[in-house]
Amino acid sequence: MASHFSGVLQLTDLDDYIGPSQDCIKPVKVEKKPGKGAAKIRIDDDGSYFQIGQDGASQKLEKAKITLNDCLACSGCVTSAETVLITQQSHEELYKILEQNKVEDHSQHKLVVVSVSPQSRASLAAKFNLNIQETAQKLTAFFKQLGVHHVFDTTFSRNFSLLENQREFIQRYRRRQEEKKALPMLASACPGWICYAEKTHGSFIIPYVSVIRSPQQVMGSLVKKYFAKEKNLKPSQIYHVTVMPCYDKKLEASRPDFFSQEYETRDVDCVITTGEVLRMLEQEGISLPDVNPCPLDSQFSSVVDNEPLGHEGGGSGGYLEHIFKYAAQELFGLHVDEITYKPLKNKDFQEVTLERDGEVLLQFALAYGFRNIQNLVQKLKRGRCAYHYVEVMACPSGCLNGGGQIRAEGVTGKDLLQRVEQLYTSARTESPEQNRSVKELYEQWLGGEDSPGVKEALHTQYHAVEKATSGLGIKW
Repeated sequence: MASHFSGVLQLTDLDDYIGPSQDCIKPVKVEKKPGKGAAKIRIDDDGSYFQIGQDGASQKLEKAKITLNDCLACSGCVTSAETVLITQQSHEELYKILEQNKVEDHSQHKLVVVSVSPQSRASLAAKFNLNIQETAQKLTAFFKQLGVHHVFDTTFSRNFSLLENQREFIQRYRRRQEEKKALPMLASACPGWICYAEKTHGSFIIPYVSVIRSPQQVMGSLVKKYFAKEKNLKPSQIYHVTVMPCYDKKLEASRPDFFSQEYETRDVDCVITTGEVLRMLEQEGISLPDVNPCPLDSQFSSVVDNEPLGHEGGGSGGYLEHIFKYAAQELFGLHVDEITYKPLKNKDFQEVTLERDGEVLLQFALAYGFRNIQNLVQKLKRGRCAYHYVEVMACPSGCLNGGGQIRAEGVTGKDLLQRVEQLYTSARTESPEQNRSVKELYEQWLGGEDSPGVKEALHTQYHAVEKATSGLGIKW
């Protein structure tokens, strides 16, 4: 099915992953000159491109080069061309730090912390036919055998993201009459979507985007700001790795907003994907089921009786459900037990509505995949978007189907995804409001809700990226 990033360049399969054989699909807008016909493009067997003029003459075209700053994180080159990514963003870098910790010079040693996403854990559980608890314990043991000191769980940091998103939505809803662009509020946890928003729609779309950090970057704040102080270490003395379901998280960790000039360190030093963890296991000659389990770290982890907990809602974090239920109670005094989704044109675009006496009070939506994202953006530009909140994710089917997850072997991708979803939702859930450790950290670390500490550690900002003038002269 075809879709469009713009009216100039037509792309196909935008709601699917782009294979390694394909080139970058970053759109380039070329103004058409009056009276000039569109040039034809010929692609030879060796992959060379030639522009054919109206007189039949051909001219070889240079391949477009893309840098990290150009990238839209479309799951195209980002999921297949490691040259686009920062060199530090790989499991090989983690190995270098672990080897560095073995030298006699202790001044070069670092405390190594790995924070694992629940989506990655579910993917590994499906791969090795384990349950969530077994996977968490064995994965923790594997990392500690390699020399990692602490293994945390980003489900814990997501408590902060959910709570702050709930509060931000209420604030936006209450000031929507004064500020035209307060609503709809658009989710900000997906870096692929954020890259696209900043670089394609810039100053128009950014005011709608939530300012709350993703669970990965909240965990970065916790580890480098709070945990470092607790351990009497400088942030630069901690090497923080996250295990994530998509490559775009590498881009997120590399944002200047998450870099400390004072200590010259990132909040997250290295991001490795679920697939890279699998390669590490293979490199070590280890099958995860054969690893002897060890107790889970209780600090910065949502754990009860050595069992990891989860959150209600979908596999992308449950933002829509948490905000919807909170807003229904806070704004209208209505308690919502269960949410009913209404699929629209496809399963990755669904609506949720709160009504009272026939009046629509709240209308939320989830939009997954670039096809649906583009439709959402067009609705906004036409002033026809009736939603109050939209959970936006770049990957079709959301984070559980991220480009960095373990791919299907011997089963269909659909069957594997269904298994991953079942495992993900099998974890016992907790409400972020009920987590005592989170409440304590709000007071002890951040100085209470709505404090300057909250703004510094849990909020961020996004930036419109000016489009560079392209030297390409191709008319599509």
